[in-house]
Amino acid sequence: MSAPHILIIEDDDFQYEIYEEALSQYRLTRASCGTDALKMLAGDAPSLLILDHVLAQGQLGLSFLPEFKQLLPHVPIIIVSGALEVRQQMAALQGPRRAHYCLPKPVDVRELRKTIAVALAECGDTEIVRQFEALERSRRVDVAELLSRSTDRLSRQNRIMELIGQSDHRPNISALAREFKVARRTIMRDLQELIRRGQLKAEIYPEWEAPWEEE
Repeated sequence: MSAPHILIIEDDDFQYEIYEEALSQYRLTRASCGTDALKMLAGDAPSLLILDHVLAQGQLGLSFLPEFKQLLPHVPIIIVSGALEVRQQMAALQGPRRAHYCLPKPVDVRELRKTIAVALAECGDTEIVRQFEALERSRRVDVAELLSRSTDRLSRQNRIMELIGQSDHRPNISALAREFKVARRTIMRDLQELIRRGQLKAEIYPEWEAPWEEE
């Protein structure tokens, strides 16, 4: 299995040498500014991107963050900079086109290695799979909840039929609502459905065709 590819956007030669020594187990490529990095992405997409803020040609790394996220929406981005104020760091880590991590300079090599390992394990393709699994679980929960509500409604309607089905008197909506711990509107809807299905006589609840007028 080939080593993960990390694109490092850094204009300082000494800082890049630190990366080369600390991250020798990865395949590293380098761009000294955001413009060059964008050109490189088309031919060789990285597994992870390390981004400095103050770059060559007077460019600022955070200015390119939206473009990087548009081209690499699921690739983890680690900002490593000593030139960011707290508010800039917070802004970089928020919103739909955000970085995943932000580390200060001078960079702690052990912290950097740990962050990269976590990012490669938890982000990227793994993040996509996790999102799809969460969506699938949500759909299953929605279906289960819908079935539960349908079962509860049918059970309640059967009980309502037992209580008032043989009576010629108008049902007490409020009393039924209290008994079943639901809203009056829910009982009205139950009566409407029962009459429409022919399970209750319409005379029991004459307003069944427009029950909401009572509310």
